[in-house]
Amino acid sequence: MELVRAAALKGYFEVAADLKLDPIPLMRRAGLTRSMLVNLEQMLPARSVIQLLEESAATSGCITFGLRMAESRELADLGMISLLIVHQPTLGDALSVLSQFRNRINSTLVLRVEQFSDMALLREVFAFDPPVPCRQAEDLAIAVLDRICRSVLGSGWQPMSISFGYEAPPAPERAVYQRLFSCPVEFQSEFDGILVRKADLDKPNPRSEPALALHARKLVESLVDPGERSISEEVEQAILMLMPAGRASVSAVADSLGMNVRTLQRRLEDEDIRFGEMLDRIRVREVSRHFTHGRQRLTDVAHLLGYASLGAFSRWYSQRFNESPSQGRKRLRQRTTQ
Repeated sequence: MELVRAAALKGYFEVAADLKLDPIPLMRRAGLTRSMLVNLEQMLPARSVIQLLEESAATSGCITFGLRMAESRELADLGMISLLIVHQPTLGDALSVLSQFRNRINSTLVLRVEQFSDMALLREVFAFDPPVPCRQAEDLAIAVLDRICRSVLGSGWQPMSISFGYEAPPAPERAVYQRLFSCPVEFQSEFDGILVRKADLDKPNPRSEPALALHARKLVESLVDPGERSISEEVEQAILMLMPAGRASVSAVADSLGMNVRTLQRRLEDEDIRFGEMLDRIRVREVSRHFTHGRQRLTDVAHLLGYASLGAFSRWYSQRFNESPSQGRKRLRQRTTQ
């Protein structure tokens, strides 16, 4: 199920009011009601929330709608899970907790920590199938992630940069970015995410206390089940994590899940799923997302999808879509601008 906590819409009504926007008709079209947002722990259809944010931005003419919502966010908005995060010993441990409990926060949002050389890229990726336009939700997610990291490290949170794949907004809107982020902001980037030094993942949390962390985990786990995930959901997350490194093979995924290949295949067969078909479906979804919203070179897209060369990626794409990658990217971008 594609679900998200009602807390994901915290700040929505305040931003709508500031922009003189009537939210009720927009909510009605998205299948939501104001009463559904009273309990912040209630799970809502994620696509409805995405639709509401995108239509609200379009109707108000405010392309920073999602970022404006993030300005009022606090770590406590994650609910009980914030008690566990706040006492994790390092930033990397805090991010691991976010991944562990993601099904109870937003089942469609995957946190990636991609490490290379002496840097690390923190990314929030929406795993909708098929993909949906979600710029506002993506902006909101990256801004909330930045605020979570700052809550954990305090003054020790010093990212190198925050990048967005879209064009720089008009000058009046850039003030929102300046208010939110304490580091350089780059536009028309080849990737969306927060670039940090890899050593930052091991920076100690100044508020962490081991005893309180243990108590918090017991309390949270007794009250907040991380949510049982099917084997297909586990495999999908593993593929998304391993694919950019070219390691999304059935054996590597099985190893990452602590089982042998035959056990993994048998469990997938119980859900009438084949690993190869699943990998292909994820690649189809991801290439559509990269071509529609990203500005990476074709070579970079090939590597993100796990191909060692542009030629191998081009052969797969041409066989799958009966057109070249360049033609496909042009077609998808033209469709989004119509």
